Amino acid sequence: MSEVAFIEPLTDEVGAARATQLFEQSFGQTPQGVWAAPGRVNLIGEHTDYNAGLCLPIALPHRTYVALRPRVDTVVRVVSDLAPEHIGSADLDGLRAGSVDGWAAYVVGVAWALRQAGFEQVRGFDAAFSSCVPLGSGLSSSAAMTCSTALALDDVFALGFGGSDEGRLTLIRAAITSENDMAGASTGGLDQSASMRCTLGHALRLDFTPGLSAMESAQAESFDLGAHNLELLVLDTRAPHQLNDGQYANRRSTCEAAAQALGYRNLREVADEVNASEHPDRALQAVLDKLPDEVSVKRVRHVITEIARVDEFIQAFAQGEIARAGQLFNASHDSLRDDYEVTVPELDLAVDVARSHGAYGARMTGGGFGGSIIALVDAGHAREVAQAIADAFAEHGFNAPQALPAFAAQCASKVA
Repeated sequence: MSEVAFIEPLTDEVGAARATQLFEQSFGQTPQGVWAAPGRVNLIGEHTDYNAGLCLPIALPHRTYVALRPRVDTVVRVVSDLAPEHIGSADLDGLRAGSVDGWAAYVVGVAWALRQAGFEQVRGFDAAFSSCVPLGSGLSSSAAMTCSTALALDDVFALGFGGSDEGRLTLIRAAITSENDMAGASTGGLDQSASMRCTLGHALRLDFTPGLSAMESAQAESFDLGAHNLELLVLDTRAPHQLNDGQYANRRSTCEAAAQALGYRNLREVADEVNASEHPDRALQAVLDKLPDEVSVKRVRHVITEIARVDEFIQAFAQGEIARAGQLFNASHDSLRDDYEVTVPELDLAVDVARSHGAYGARMTGGGFGGSIIALVDAGHAREVAQAIADAFAEHGFNAPQALPAFAAQCASKVA
């Protein structure tokens, strides 16, 4: 069996140098600066963001770097080190939703969204990207791209939002609009919020209740793995991962329809009533009995129980109840597998192997249908567990997985 590969993060110096070199080679001039935004891992609270719920991401140390220079016209030119010979281009003037093809839609869409929001000073630009966030891994490579772009545009066009947590909400909205409307990838805001708002050593408790202020919607929660002698294994199964094939949007519409059928604005309102009741299990069942079909029952059951698991995990980890925290990881994955039906065989096998090799708990992370798992393991055991998963994948004929060393890292910033 071959040794499992671990993807180490780039240092900001190396990432900035790579993006700058690509920019100079592609556009024949020097960028105005380099900005970086991280991928993310969601610890718990999956498919809850678009249901006005709770989730708990951390920023990864793996980041996407963009070297960027503004232009005097409305033309956007973009290039990536994944295909340095190909420069994509679009004109912001007269641009419509969905009119840009390929990965460039994520980048162009940010500028388009800012202009749509009234920031006419945003013009064209040249941009070169270098990243160590694995593509298609469920670790938000797309949000790392849109958020690094948003922060860069905020800086070079002097919008003034990047310097404060509250101001960054405007940039987050532009990144979300880009993904939803220009790239056609459904996203509820978790990924962009994590990339723009997480802090070193902390998870971010995000509350997507409509109308909350910046301070009310996000709260830093300590996530110090070393204090509990733990490691967080992140393993990319390298199973195909697509969120724009209708599956994600289908589940979102099912949840919205269920909330409406129950007489609520969103499933968070249902969850709050159920979880605050004297007998939550009975209250949940009473809600499920009102739903018209088994699919709605399963989807709603996942969302309501998953929202409750977020604060339960925060409390368990803070109190050093690691076994309980692991059990919540397990319950989350099992719900995503059985009720939300967003796992694939690679995700389930990786989780099963991690659990059988000593993980306190393991679960898929991200939207599902491929992507990555996370496992809470004792310090020094992450590589051993990752290798066991790689061996099992080889036996099943799956693609060789790759692992990432993970800790709660810093949010998007200017690096050069």
